[in-house]
Formats: sequence, C-alpha cells, structure tokens
Amino acid sequence: MDATIAGILALDGLSNGAVYALLALATVLVFAVTRVIFIPQGEFVAFGALTLALLQAGQVPGTVWFLLVLAAAVTLQDLVNGLRHRMGAGALLKQALRTLAWPVAVSLLAIWVAPKGLPLLAQAALTVALVTPFGPLLYRLAYESLAEASVLVLLIVSVGVHFALLGLGLFFFGAEGFRNPSFWNARFSFGAITLSGQTIIIFAASLALIVGLWLFFEKSLAGKALRATAVNQLGARLMGISTRSAGRLSFTMAAFIGALSGLLIGPTTTVFYDSGFLIGLKGFVAAVFAGLASYPLALVGALGVGLLESFGSFWSSPYKEVIVFSAILPVLLWRSLRDPHGEEH
Repeated sequence: MDATIAGILALDGLSNGAVYALLALATVLVFAVTRVIFIPQGEFVAFGALTLALLQAGQVPGTVWFLLVLAAAVTLQDLVNGLRHRMGAGALLKQALRTLAWPVAVSLLAIWVAPKGLPLLAQAALTVALVTPFGPLLYRLAYESLAEASVLVLLIVSVGVHFALLGLGLFFFGAEGFRNPSFWNARFSFGAITLSGQTIIIFAASLALIVGLWLFFEKSLAGKALRATAVNQLGARLMGISTRSAGRLSFTMAAFIGALSGLLIGPTTTVFYDSGFLIGLKGFVAAVFAGLASYPLALVGALGVGLLESFGSFWSSPYKEVIVFSAILPVLLWRSLRDPHGEEH
C-alpha cells in the first residue's frame, strides 16, 4: 500500500464514518433519554433511501402506506387506552386528530406529487417529512407503555421491533435494491485523490447537523429538558418536565437523523429493504465505543469504524464486516474492567 491508496481509503473511510457518526449520535441520544438500545435505527436509513428512490421513479413510495398503517395502529391503541381510563369523546377525538394530522397530510401530498417529477431537493425534503413521523409513532406504539421497564426488556422489544420493520419493509418496499442519484456531481482532484461533490455534501451535512445538535442541547429549552431527562428522569419529572414528551422528541430526532443519513448514503451504495441493519449496527458499534453516553466519543468512534471498515476491505474484503464488529470486543472488555458493576438486586 502506497500513500495514494492510503489517502483514497482514508477519504472513503471518513465519508462513511461521517454517516455512522450521525447514527451513533442518534443511538446515544435515544439511550440517554429513554434507556432504549434502539436496534432499528438503521431501518430509518433504509426507509429514507428507498423513499427517495421510488419518488425518483415517479411512484408512490411504500412509506406512505406504511406510515398510514402505523398512525392508524397508534390511534387505535390510544382509543383503547382512553376508553379504559374513561376519557370523554371530545378528548379522544382531539388525541386522534393530533396523531393522524401530519401522517395523513404528508401522505396525501406524497400521493399527489409523486408522479409529477419534482426536483431532487424537493423530493428529499418530502422524504424526510415522510420518514421522521415513524420515530414518535414507534415510540408510542412499542415503548411508551414500557418506559419504566428494565434495559433488558427494552432491548428485547427493540429486537422485536427490528424484525417487524424488516418484514413490513419487504412488504411495502419490495426486495429490489435502489441507488439514488448524487446531489452534486462535481469532482475535485488533489493529486491522485479525487473528491466527489457527494462526499463534500456528506461532510457538510454531518458537520451542520452535529453543530445544530450542540446548539439545540446548549441553547434551547427543549434541548435542556432532554439533557435533564438524560441525567435524571425522576428529577426531571419532579421539575415538571414530561419524560413522555422527551421520549417522543428523542425518537423524532432519531428518525430525522436516520432519514437524512439515508439521503446521504443512498448515492454511494445500493440500498435494499434490509440494508439498514448493517449500517445502523456500525453506528451502534461507534456508540458502544462511547459507552452509550458521550457524544464526542461517539463521533470519534464512528470515524474510527469508518476507517477500520475502509482499510479492512482493502486487506481482506470478505472479512471487512468481521473486522469491524470484532473491534467491539476489546472495547467491551476494557469497559467491563474499568467500570465493574455489582450484582443488581
């Protein structure tokens, strides 16, 4: 390996690592606020990429029908819970309207504009608007009633949600893979290394979102409420912060980050309905490097995972995934020795 090849591999690893960093940050955010190890984070990535691909083809994406089914399921669950707690008809109607308003509106918009061939950026914005509601709806359907359960129970639920989303993803999107067009086709040469416009967009979007998250947590009231919930849920509740709203907001942000990641990674690889699992798992590995607690360490871990994957594919392409996922073992061993936990009672 010479310096040119090393530079090409490093650039490829850093661009993939930038996407993994977003998924790692989303994983840390969700776990910190809700104690949920959110295995299906990668499904948002696949849904984002596939939704844009179908809009590019002039078809109504399966996301529309999937979103409507999910919203209807949550509405039905709220209705059953409301009747059990003897809520009035007016309160039940308002709750149903709040749940259904955005999914129905954005789905009708997608059905109307899908055959019209909108510009790529408009289709990307519509994709984010379609995929982001999946986050709070999934939280309300699968996790909200188990907010006080143990981490192990929540992990088991996450595994179940992951397999459910895989099956439903196959049903609504089909088995065909898609590769999206690049948002910027320019190329810039620096000696033997060529930097594509899409790579620049990946770096710029990742940096902008990371800075935006920092500003959100440092400057906004909602961000400070999420931080308070992450530090101490009981204390936050006593201070008047709704942990239920915090959970919904964290899942909304995770879905938004996943949808954006799907838009970024779609032009660089062919995405299938089940591609999100491996992509999300690499973000999870980076989050584990950070102990599921530190955003800066999650960023560093994600870049490390991207570089390890890139150089591992050069040295032994068939075993690149094994190399990446094996790297988690010494990290887990080190953290176990560094922070031993006694037996839980």
